[in-house]
Amino acid sequence: MWLLLLVAALLLSGCAGTADTRETLTFWAMGREGDAVGRLIPAFEREHPEIRVRLQTLPWAGAHQKLLTAFVGGSSPDLCQLGNTWIPELAEVGALTPLSARVRSSASVEPGDYFPGIWDTNIIGGALYGVPWYVDTRLLFYRRDLLKRAGFDHPPRTWAEWARQLRAVKATQGPGNYALLLPLNEFEPLVTLGLQQPAPLLRDGGRYGGFESPGFKKALGFYGEIFGNHWAPLVSTTEIATVTDFARGYFTFFISGPWYIAELEHGMPEELQNAWATAPMPGPDGPGASIAGGSSLVIFRASHHLRAAWQLIEFLSNPTVQRKFYRLTGDLPPRRTSWKNSILANDPYALAFGEQLERAKPVPKVPEWQHIAGEISVVGERLAHGDLTVDRAARELDRRADAILSKRRWVLSREKRN
Repeated sequence: MWLLLLVAALLLSGCAGTADTRETLTFWAMGREGDAVGRLIPAFEREHPEIRVRLQTLPWAGAHQKLLTAFVGGSSPDLCQLGNTWIPELAEVGALTPLSARVRSSASVEPGDYFPGIWDTNIIGGALYGVPWYVDTRLLFYRRDLLKRAGFDHPPRTWAEWARQLRAVKATQGPGNYALLLPLNEFEPLVTLGLQQPAPLLRDGGRYGGFESPGFKKALGFYGEIFGNHWAPLVSTTEIATVTDFARGYFTFFISGPWYIAELEHGMPEELQNAWATAPMPGPDGPGASIAGGSSLVIFRASHHLRAAWQLIEFLSNPTVQRKFYRLTGDLPPRRTSWKNSILANDPYALAFGEQLERAKPVPKVPEWQHIAGEISVVGERLAHGDLTVDRAARELDRRADAILSKRRWVLSREKRN
């Protein structure tokens, strides 16, 4: 019996000696980014042997609801990847930790090194709630050979020049083909044109729609002109095989993000690999703005591991680590330094994105934005079909946006009285 007790004591002593006493940090990430970051975490744990990262990868579908449910239920992670348009909602409900003070004392996270529009997406009410992790924006993909056939040796820089090119391409490509693809179920092209105007898309601090401004009406007019002149087909994304139709010359231009570089490199016929290119968005009077998109890293307010979570953000913000993350995912890094001395610096397709990111602008930072964006797509489709004039489309957008924002106005008015 004494022998058995001695053996048991030795076994228990051995188990206790191997217990993991590291601080455990819970990190939620989405989709392929979650899979990729798992390959970077071992290096972080080697640098910080006192920290263990427990990574959970979520599918994008349902991730928004899961985050809200976790916050309400008190089971939110310490650190999370968050789409930039989700930040205003979670910041307003008090789910996120402000990071301004930590950035000011950080030797590695340098705000001036980030593309300004991307950094701005994380600032809500003057406070910083996230650090950009990767970025995207939208610009022109085009067929150089077809544009040259139409008489042009460079992509457009202004709306007027773009209109001339669209008209010429439509003429040279003949009946049944078009100059530009603008899927009717996408709000991003019309929003991009709107962001190129001086007036905000929402006015009075996001309380009302600003779509009846002269600038947005100008964007609506150009958008309607494209369809009115039959430069773009009246189709949605479900009716188009983008790479295949781009290769056969069904359209010469389309607007999309950096993920399409890989799509075209793998999907275009070999003989057309040098026939396409990327270019920044043309604007009303010169190079234009585009949407600031991507994901950021945030810390939940309920976290008991703020220091460890911030250390992981600093690690993932290191330019060397960001370059590795780009090689794993193809996601563009948010820091200018990360573009230098990397494959991005000499990538002819990525260079246009680097230029466009300098002029990227955030969409309105209100929780209701996604709902409003859906209405922009609906009204834009009616404009494209000729069912609405520019004035009526602008008025209808303001009416729909004002209805969506009614609760926001009520909440803000109560806060002001209190």
